[in-house]
Amino acid sequence: MEYAAAKSSICRQCGRSFSPFAPKPGLKLRTREEAPPPESSSILGRFEDFWKRQRSLVVECFECKRKQQVSGAASSTICPGCSTHIDLRDYKITSGFSRSIRTRGDVHLTARGDLASSGIVCQSALIEGRLRGNLHCDDTATINFSGKVPGRISARHVIVDRKADIHCFRTVRAETVEIRGKMSGEIVAQMVTVDRKASLEGDVTARAITVEKGGMFSGQLVIGQTGLTQGELLQQQEPATVATPQPQFPETASRPLPAT
Repeated sequence: MEYAAAKSSICRQCGRSFSPFAPKPGLKLRTREEAPPPESSSILGRFEDFWKRQRSLVVECFECKRKQQVSGAASSTICPGCSTHIDLRDYKITSGFSRSIRTRGDVHLTARGDLASSGIVCQSALIEGRLRGNLHCDDTATINFSGKVPGRISARHVIVDRKADIHCFRTVRAETVEIRGKMSGEIVAQMVTVDRKASLEGDVTARAITVEKGGMFSGQLVIGQTGLTQGELLQQQEPATVATPQPQFPETASRPLPAT
């Protein structure tokens, strides 16, 4: 069904645009029944499908931060508090992509993908291609490519994989950062770990850092509260006052001591 004055429409099945037309009177249209999806032959596949339908997820609203429980098979939902649309789909990018993404699912940028959107908000991300936008993950962001990252990266856990060799122009913020490959840039985190045969070059502000035997770290290091600068981390010490020796004979007048 479509509006009578519509000049164009989009197919609900394949997504293509076409010009609608009214069928001739008396013409009977036959609808094709969709074949049911093939059942998984293996017991493991049937169990995975059953588990996906039965499990539930707890998602948080982007606007009011209200949490709700939804089915694991759902692709989207509406926040009961502020009626904001919440996307739950997973995205796999295999070519050029410039639209912004805001989902509670996962994002996979393949080696041939080019993600140039202004902002990506997701649950977890696997970056194997070119990333030119800002990335925020609620859980884990895994980087496994070689190149420059002009955007910001923020996540709970950031993992730079073994084959990665990246240069970040902006600050990487996370609770934990694990360097397994090569990275250069500025990091602000709670815990930073440099594995063996890995290298990190840049400024690091963290509560703790671990460099395993065989790993390399080169740059400025600030250990302490991540919200403070290096000058604020240094405790202010009052200058010690030099006690002036008192004369041993109280009956005599006090004289100034010669300078030494």
